[in-house]
Amino acid sequence: MSFLRWAAVTVPLILFLGFLSGWLAQSGEENAWYRALAKPELTPPGWAFPVAWTTLYILLGLAIAMILNARGARLRGVGVALFVMQMVLNLAWTPLFFSAHQVTAAFWLIVFMLAISIAATFVFARMRKAAAWLMVPYMVWISFAGMLTLGIDRLNPNAETLVPASARTKILL
Repeated sequence: MSFLRWAAVTVPLILFLGFLSGWLAQSGEENAWYRALAKPELTPPGWAFPVAWTTLYILLGLAIAMILNARGARLRGVGVALFVMQMVLNLAWTPLFFSAHQVTAAFWLIVFMLAISIAATFVFARMRKAAAWLMVPYMVWISFAGMLTLGIDRLNPNAETLVPASARTKILL
């Protein structure tokens, strides 16, 4: 399959999975629990998150399409496996944070996600440098998201109790 054929599959798939994770977890400004949290001063406005994630998911879809198109590359399987691992963690973060209200666990999940993303990027660079560069904005953003999550954790030591149990969203995994 050519790069464009791979991209025609990977970009919409990653966008769909990202939006599905957010929708199922009721993420964003509409989430009563999230609105009740004290947030760090550097927290972007609510509209910035869907814009950033849409852009990042497109870049991720293009990056993995380049790697999938790298037929015969020795590290292709390793790169794909690392990418899938970090993507699974990425998709798990939203329900962990917005539905389960586990802010500390969500922070550590980002740390692990970032480590795997860095490993994937180094593997990608050995096959397709452009694919590695497409990962950089994602790693910058999840680093920033990690700092925001840590800030929220510190400002809200009892975050899981901010909204009564009857008003909590359900975890849908």
